[in-house]
Amino acid sequence: MKVTHSLRGRLLWFLLAAITIAAVAQAFIAYRTALQDADQIFDYHMQQMALSLRSRIPLTSTEETANVETPVAGNDDLVVQVWSPDGVQVFKSVSHARLPQRAVLGFSNVRANGTTYRIFSIQANSQTVQVAQDLAVRRSMASNLALRTLGPIAVMMPILMLVVWWVVSGSLEPVARVRKQVASRQADDLSPVSEAGLPDEVRPLVHELNLLFGRVRTAFDAQQHFVGDAAHELRTPLAALKLQVQSLERANDNPEARRVAIGRLGAGIERATRLVEQLLVLARQEASATPHQAVDLAGVAKRAVADLAGLAQARSIDLGLQRADSADIQGQPDALMILARNLVDNAIKYTPNGGTVDVSVVADKGAVRLTVEDSGPGIPPEERERVFDRFYRVPGSDAAGSGLGLAIIKSIAQQHGAALALGESARLGGLEVTVTFPV
Repeated sequence: MKVTHSLRGRLLWFLLAAITIAAVAQAFIAYRTALQDADQIFDYHMQQMALSLRSRIPLTSTEETANVETPVAGNDDLVVQVWSPDGVQVFKSVSHARLPQRAVLGFSNVRANGTTYRIFSIQANSQTVQVAQDLAVRRSMASNLALRTLGPIAVMMPILMLVVWWVVSGSLEPVARVRKQVASRQADDLSPVSEAGLPDEVRPLVHELNLLFGRVRTAFDAQQHFVGDAAHELRTPLAALKLQVQSLERANDNPEARRVAIGRLGAGIERATRLVEQLLVLARQEASATPHQAVDLAGVAKRAVADLAGLAQARSIDLGLQRADSADIQGQPDALMILARNLVDNAIKYTPNGGTVDVSVVADKGAVRLTVEDSGPGIPPEERERVFDRFYRVPGSDAAGSGLGLAIIKSIAQQHGAALALGESARLGGLEVTVTFPV
């Protein structure tokens, strides 16, 4: 039989089945016990009757007493016989039953008259008393007594089933209430589900569901802010590109003005392309769910320095890997590469021509630190928290950028459980960015 996957159905099925099996077993045991008790009671009554008759029958027999039947039971269900010491029957109850003219002391079963009799015989000094009972009659009476013991079980079993049905349904009502709350919600309704009145086994599940709703709501809010900020930031370079195209159209007759307009248009396209690329990197990074694996951070730093060496050489910037301790961390290789490239790219971008950018990977005390230092202007202490906001740029900055580089770095660091810190380079005098990864 296929068991339903419904919790309510499974509980009811197993509990009602257990009640039925227990009731049947109890009824069988009670019935057998009642039959045994009835047999013991009837045997006891037969024994007491024989003992009582022993004192009432004459001690000597005569012809008259031998042929006279004295009524005792009045039917064939119970037969009483008494013999004198010399084997003469001196007493027999009124009955059509013909029992064997012999007696086995104690209890015995004798087949006679097409049925079986339960016989008890006792011998005194002067006589032998025998009491016999038809087992068919006894079993009928014992069965009636035993069936009476089954009545309470037959009545209580359906009542107990109804009580179990009511208790299970009532206990699962809070679960049904939570289901209705979730089912009736709109797609954008991420408010917490009420935990009032929930069983202890269900409350942790609903609590975790509320935490999930909170995380999803935070992600939705961040996504909405991201879309709004991206739309705002893209509006400016697109408007600038439109103006530059118009300037290019007006400069058809002036080669010098046309050359300047083309240069400005190319720079505008480059800035817009860079902004879109950064937006796509940030969106892809926030939505990434790639499992972590062992990554050599020193190797990542080496590849980032090698990729950006040409850009640093074009501006006469001394870019180098000062220290590279080999140490594996758990992370996403592509995301860590984006983090290292952005750190080095920002340092090159804000360092004056002829400056210095140093990268180091240091393994120490259960942690690995990735540090990028430059000889640029640095970031004032009061601005170091805000530079991690999307599209925020330090006032007065001349370097081209979208304000997304540090936001991407912060997002990757958070996904890897790393600590991100900004400070002043004691050696180069510019900005020092340190990302500390747990090993």
